[in-house]
Amino acid sequence: MRNPIDRLTQNLPHGWRVAIDWAVTIAGAILIVLAIKHWVVNPYRIPSSSMEPTLHCGSGGPGCEARFSDRVLACRFCFRVRDPHRFEIVVFNTPRRTKELCHAGGTFVKRIIGLPGDRIREVNGGKLYVNGKRLDDTFIDPARRRGDPNVGRWKVPKNSYFMVGDNRGQSCDSRIWGSVPRKNLIGPVFATYWPPSRISLHIGLFALPIGPLSAVPLGLSGLARLL
Repeated sequence: MRNPIDRLTQNLPHGWRVAIDWAVTIAGAILIVLAIKHWVVNPYRIPSSSMEPTLHCGSGGPGCEARFSDRVLACRFCFRVRDPHRFEIVVFNTPRRTKELCHAGGTFVKRIIGLPGDRIREVNGGKLYVNGKRLDDTFIDPARRRGDPNVGRWKVPKNSYFMVGDNRGQSCDSRIWGSVPRKNLIGPVFATYWPPSRISLHIGLFALPIGPLSAVPLGLSGLARLL
């Protein structure tokens, strides 16, 4: 049974039919890739040190620990079928104030610390409390907390999320520019696919290695939450 392209081009010379067939095939492949990137999965590069050492940025940037930036995959449909979870690493579009306050904007990658309605408090040394209880963030190296005595209080609005970088001393995040509306969330990071030594799946607080060289899990407290 002939396809529509064959029927439409049956009177053309053979060379033209082959060229048109290839053009339609290539165009179809491009449309499929664009559809996947828009609705299913999209790759992102880590540009800054705000998530070190969980996600590396390339050498040359302040605070970066690797030669090459990590490339990660974000699920673009996940938050259409479920709610975001605390401690998920998420790609999102920044609020308008971010560019003014951080001298950067667009798309950021941070970790969800506060859910809608949560009350967040930061005390001296970068320790965070959620609804009066100390946040179980033993996966954060104490040296990566803010060095100066910071004090702050925030109430996470309805349908919004409080984002904080793992490298808190070098992260411009919700502590500076406030919570992120859910409509700004693109999706959770579920895998690092480049470089080869960093290939891993991200589940909760863990980076589970699946490549030839392993990424290191982020802490036993994260594993306890998964069991």
